[in-house]
Amino acid sequence: MFCFYIAEEYRRKVFFNYEKRLRLRSPPEKVFEYFASFQTPEGELLMRPADLMRAIVPVFPPSESHLVRDGYLSGERSPGELRCDPSELFMLFDMDTDGLISFKEYIFFVTLLSIPESSFSIAFKMFDVDNNEEIDKEEFKKVMALMRANNRQGAVHRDGLRTGLKVTGSVEDGGLVEYFFGKDGKARLQHDKFIEFMRKLQDEILRLEFDHYDYKVRGSMSAKDFALSMVASADMSHLDRLLERVDELNNEPHLREIRINLDEFKHFAELRRKLQPFSLALFSYGKINGLLTKDDFKRAAYHVCGISLTDNIVEIIFHVFDTNRDGHLSSDEFVRVLLKRERDIAQPVESGIFGLLSCCWHCSNNSSIGRVIT
Repeated sequence: MFCFYIAEEYRRKVFFNYEKRLRLRSPPEKVFEYFASFQTPEGELLMRPADLMRAIVPVFPPSESHLVRDGYLSGERSPGELRCDPSELFMLFDMDTDGLISFKEYIFFVTLLSIPESSFSIAFKMFDVDNNEEIDKEEFKKVMALMRANNRQGAVHRDGLRTGLKVTGSVEDGGLVEYFFGKDGKARLQHDKFIEFMRKLQDEILRLEFDHYDYKVRGSMSAKDFALSMVASADMSHLDRLLERVDELNNEPHLREIRINLDEFKHFAELRRKLQPFSLALFSYGKINGLLTKDDFKRAAYHVCGISLTDNIVEIIFHVFDTNRDGHLSSDEFVRVLLKRERDIAQPVESGIFGLLSCCWHCSNNSSIGRVIT
């Protein structure tokens, strides 16, 4: 039994490393082909919403399962009992109500999910020529084409050179466009409505990630799975060391029995989205006061970001990111891993308008951070 466990853990790590490289380096056709779980009688590959999440977010197989990978090898559609939960949000713009996502729609969603809310707002206003906080269908397509050009997967897709993945017509045409602009395409999209939709889309991907780890549908995930969700984005050169810390959770009785619910998971995700001011607070505090305690960490999250973290979340964070095992948080490692997750999901093209817009936005925000934490 022990040898089987070791072999299973080894295979998980091998496939996780493969999937991590696949997401970041392979053309989108290959990513779609690997993670899509549904195949029509005609041979067309389609995704369920949970497949889309797994194609975008680096996730380990849930620790309470015997799965060793999150996708499908060539010629195979059933490697195990991968959870593909239904999604009410995706059904809103699923015009044929089959709950499936085509390759063209996949490219569209990858583009949407790569966009920081601030950058979309800026781009939206650039194309709002009437300055009335709304755009028409053609203006929207221009916004999306620009954003797609600044996302690696959106920019390099090969128009479906692989069989069954051909993109016919514009990537910007599809169920979501009809949802926004109506069947006749004459409705107008308001800025606030789209920003609200973006938030709901990000929250839905987060829920699907939570459900992925809540394998036994208990309404919570194990401490180990939460830790895995944190370190999954770490650089490959640091990953093995962090995974050792995750495995050591099992040696700590007060940690291994912890369960993390959806609200706790969402609060941590919100902290990740506000990483810039939070990390500045951590480093500023460290320079002035020395080592950071768990109470300091919680206080910074609340006062700088308005986020309440539970003791359980903080305990797991400090355990995993105590990289030199002195009982204190290695802030550099923690921030680096969280920052890499946001960047890997965005997969930006290094040059272009959104690099400039992002830089301008960060600079304008930095000017007020010092006043908040002092």
